[in-house]
Amino acid sequence: MPASLCALPPGLTTFSQELTVAAGQYGPGHLGELTQVVPFDLVDAVLEETRCVQRRLRDLPTRVGVYFLLAMCLFPEVGYRLVWQKLTAALAGAGLETAWPTAKALRDLRRRVSPAPVHRLFEVLAGPLAQPSTPGVSFGSFRTVSFDGCSSIKLPDSVRNVDRFGPQSRGGYPMLELMTLVETGTRALIGAVFGATSDGETAYARRLLHHLSPNMLVLWDKGFDANAFLAAVADTGAQFLGRLRANRRTPVLVRLADGSYLSVLGTLPVRVVEAQIAVTCDDGSTFTGSYRLVTTLTDARRYPAGALVGLYHQRWEHESAYFALRHTVMRGRVLRSGDPVGVEQEMWALLSLYQALRTVMVEAAESRPGTDPDRCGFTIALHTARDLVVQAGSITGSATIGVIGRRILAGLLPARRPRVSTRKVKSPISRYHDRQQDGRPDTSRTITGLHISILEPEPQLPAASHDDRHTPPEDRRRQRVLEVLDTEPDRHWHPRDLARHLGDVTLGTMRRQLDRWARHGHIRKTGPATYTSQGTR
Repeated sequence: MPASLCALPPGLTTFSQELTVAAGQYGPGHLGELTQVVPFDLVDAVLEETRCVQRRLRDLPTRVGVYFLLAMCLFPEVGYRLVWQKLTAALAGAGLETAWPTAKALRDLRRRVSPAPVHRLFEVLAGPLAQPSTPGVSFGSFRTVSFDGCSSIKLPDSVRNVDRFGPQSRGGYPMLELMTLVETGTRALIGAVFGATSDGETAYARRLLHHLSPNMLVLWDKGFDANAFLAAVADTGAQFLGRLRANRRTPVLVRLADGSYLSVLGTLPVRVVEAQIAVTCDDGSTFTGSYRLVTTLTDARRYPAGALVGLYHQRWEHESAYFALRHTVMRGRVLRSGDPVGVEQEMWALLSLYQALRTVMVEAAESRPGTDPDRCGFTIALHTARDLVVQAGSITGSATIGVIGRRILAGLLPARRPRVSTRKVKSPISRYHDRQQDGRPDTSRTITGLHISILEPEPQLPAASHDDRHTPPEDRRRQRVLEVLDTEPDRHWHPRDLARHLGDVTLGTMRRQLDRWARHGHIRKTGPATYTSQGTR
């Protein structure tokens, strides 16, 4: 036994840690084990490509700035200097000299990095992660992906942010609209865009269509069923399965043996499935719901209606991805950046960090054949990654599965159980603030029985579809609002009720559009925030 150990009190020992970090000023530039997903040469390449490499070697090189941005999102609860201390804690303990910058120096480092390299880093990391044979990833020969938007990411209430992203309706923090294309089986990001909430989800989703390919099946919720958007998705070669709004009137061309029917939206041949779902919960309570789905999978023998209704549930994996991003990583906090450039940079860093974590999780799942990525705990991956940043551990390595992967596999979640609960958000400005009396329980309940019934189409459906692909989006939405107003001409409609009925527009956008249409005489304003169609035609 070494003499140094003999001098220790009984029960105590010493150990040493071997660190492998970049040399000199580049030492603080790491992200623990996630550095293997975002290696030095990748960061250097995106900096070179975006022409953001420093002209002279500083105490805070630009490469270090990129890793600082990622660590800033990994530790959203602390300020700049504490983030820096977490990056350098193990280095200082090992006797390596590091810079001790001020908060202003770290802010200047962020400005020097700019959003471009972080955006390019996300583009490199983004994409499907799983092999087609990985459980839960594919439906037949198609990889399932989904579109969905998120408009609840809070920004600092600065003048510049309000000017760029708009004020939140009824006060509160300004928000940005995030639209992503997600691989539903792994919740990995294939593409992302974001901006002001006033632009609408469909406009943002159009900017992601180039990520689609013929081997993909796209899922989406209500609000993406505009004729022009459906035609644009079909032009990519991808198939789709999505919900139709209640006011869409689809013609019945051919009835199929499984109860679905062939139809057309604009000029696009589609198949419509109308289903009623009876649910029994573990406490004995029951309720029914309904789906009205449209798809380009027109072969009823290869793709039965019941299988499509069951598959559509996979769209909700997108909500789990947003929960991990907003609440597990950010813990519901407001972003740091008080100006739009900083918001853009921080968002790309946040999305890159999320994708790096998903990459490690999928690698862990695929290392154990037959493991569904759903069983990998995101919280385990996040907190293990945080620990390894503080320890500067596993920055380089040759093992297939590292510390994060081993801890994920040691704490695999049980197989997914079907569950149900009502959708309710504790926010006075949310369309889901008021309890929806649809029979679903207030709290999550396990489903013990589920029966799917395919419904016959309504006899009053039209014989043809109106082609609105060449109508401007503003006119299409106004026409939809007029149709809703005409259903109850004596009713004084509130913007909240119209936004909830249409399903694809935020409350703030609905308020602004109704006010503008009333000023132009398209509808009539009958009182404070109430509108009607009387006398508008």
